[in-house]
Amino acid sequence: MIDSKETKPLHVRNKGPATPTGKGEMDLDTLLRDLSATLDPETYVFVTLAPADVPLGINPKMTFLEAEGTTLILAQDQADQAGLGYEFPCRCITLQVHSALEAVGFLARITTALAAEGMGVNPVAGYYHDHLFVPENRAEDAMAALARLAGAH
Repeated sequence: MIDSKETKPLHVRNKGPATPTGKGEMDLDTLLRDLSATLDPETYVFVTLAPADVPLGINPKMTFLEAEGTTLILAQDQADQAGLGYEFPCRCITLQVHSALEAVGFLARITTALAAEGMGVNPVAGYYHDHLFVPENRAEDAMAALARLAGAH
């Protein structure tokens, strides 16, 4: 059961820190050397809806407005409770290095390493960290591939 007192309406904006704590790392070698990752235990799914059809009371991890509809990434149990159709049950890996938004090649190297393992990945860039949505049944494989990539630098 979702407690509506704990969820924020979709139109409320979280202001975050008043002052960002730095621009993040730009150097690719430093980013790869300092790479560590955290695997979220939650299973997430991708949902697409018309903007007016987004149910109140859900708390998506990400919302993105596309020409075709609003994409939500949210916990699978929330999608089930709301009766929403979804695709791509996945786990979220957060890269625990503060990469600059302008950093060149970081996600390319990571997604190439995961592609070499035969897995798709849906990356999302946040202000402080990058997040990788990987197939639910391949999450541990992805973590191992990331460890190998970091260990090679």
